[in-house]
Amino acid sequence: MPKIRIEPQGIDVEFDPDRPPLSGFGRPGSILDILLAHGVEIDHVCGGNCSCATCHVIVLDGMENLPEISEDEEDRLDTAQDLTETSRLACQTIPREDITIRIP
Repeated sequence: MPKIRIEPQGIDVEFDPDRPPLSGFGRPGSILDILLAHGVEIDHVCGGNCSCATCHVIVLDGMENLPEISEDEEDRLDTAQDLTETSRLACQTIPREDITIRIP
């Protein structure tokens, strides 16, 4: 099963991309949805509606396993602190294979 690895904590969260857990936050199957459903805390002030940038994550490995960034996500990321070239919003990004992230 694919996993999301969170560094530097070394936390691994396995997920089934065809049967995403439903936390009720973010797009179904999103990084935010998966992490919250597995008890991993991550800020999400707007409730996962792409209205803030508090669920900003930095993808350290596996960018090729993520969909292309949407215009809405890109616009919202402009307000994130510590923005990098591999920054994504956890509420909007749906992984299909292994990724490694850092939560700033």
